Amino acid sequence: MAPPIACDLTQTCYIQQGVDHDPGPGVQDFSCGTLSYDGHKGTDFALPSLAMQAEGVDVLASAPGTVRGVRNDMADILQGTPGAPDVSDRECGNGLVVSHGDGWETQYCHMKQGSVVVQPGQTVAMGQVLGQVGLSGQTQFPHVHLSVRHDGAVIDPFAPDTLTTCGTTPARALWNDSVPFPPGGLIGAGFSDAVPAFDAIKDGTAGRDTLPKAAPGLVLWGFAYGARSGDTLTLTIRGPKGEVFADTQTLDRTQAQLFRAGGRRTPSGGWPAGDYTGTVELRRDGTTLDVQTTQVVLN
Repeated sequence: MAPPIACDLTQTCYIQQGVDHDPGPGVQDFSCGTLSYDGHKGTDFALPSLAMQAEGVDVLASAPGTVRGVRNDMADILQGTPGAPDVSDRECGNGLVVSHGDGWETQYCHMKQGSVVVQPGQTVAMGQVLGQVGLSGQTQFPHVHLSVRHDGAVIDPFAPDTLTTCGTTPARALWNDSVPFPPGGLIGAGFSDAVPAFDAIKDGTAGRDTLPKAAPGLVLWGFAYGARSGDTLTLTIRGPKGEVFADTQTLDRTQAQLFRAGGRRTPSGGWPAGDYTGTVELRRDGTTLDVQTTQVVLN
């Protein structure tokens, strides 16, 4: 099988959550990490911003099969926002189920309203477009949720032979090719003239390519996922005359998503004109998990 989303999982999208392997109230993904939540029965392939979702990203069939059960009329509204509808018993939102024979099936959830382009009874090929990533159902970020089941039982495509243990190297996976499942990482990074609102970062509107030399400040921010208590996030800004700012922040709790920001107020007379580079590094137990760089031009 193949990932159900038309993006690069190492560059333009990422896996936010996997199947929960803890049989009790705790949370463990197949590697004994924290990229899941209690009772999660699928894998969430996420987009970095609402702006990318609005542009349109295709949902793809993970394996060949026959479509059964389609829903296509629910509104794209993030849960927790004003006007969000009650989605009880419709948590999947818009989506569909594909039957693959011999008791195997996949389910695709949270698709964009009106985007589903297949019908019940239709045969689909692996990689065929089914619709687009949306915000329908029980969702708080843009993603497609993929569930894999065999004879009704939940299957983790990263570790299909066990669901109640974790930490051992899976003997096999269901993916045709290697699919990355990092233990956390960076979703994005950018510059602004003040600490941005988290909603602006998630919207994809917080970053600036250019700023005036007399802007109120020069702030670098990093947007991370899967962070754990004790991880560190280092923010560094370098300009035409060398280092402007450097700060390492130790994270005090485990969070599915978070952002940190830091920078300097504008000096008297403004910043020197030119290119400024920001580097954001997420580390765990002395090992770098992810690094992103970003640039802004001051003029």
